[in-house]
Amino acid sequence: MISEEQLDAYRLSGEKVRVVRDDIRENDIRGIVIAWDDEHVLIRRPNRNVVKLSRNYIIQPSKEARRSPLDEEAPEEAATEE
Repeated sequence: MISEEQLDAYRLSGEKVRVVRDDIRENDIRGIVIAWDDEHVLIRRPNRNVVKLSRNYIIQPSKEARRSPLDEEAPEEAATEE
């Protein structure tokens, strides 16, 4: 889960972020962070629609290379198997 400090930095800078929900690139949500609570984050898309998403998704700057959620799950699964 993304930290409060990181979300606040994105909100203050107005930097466009990418929310990676699954392994399909077309399902990514791009926009700016406008608000959040303990479980959700609100993203304003370029068409001005607001989307409420889980904070458990990968949230990264839009200009960075896309990280796959499948790559993110592998270390956690390996740690629980030990």
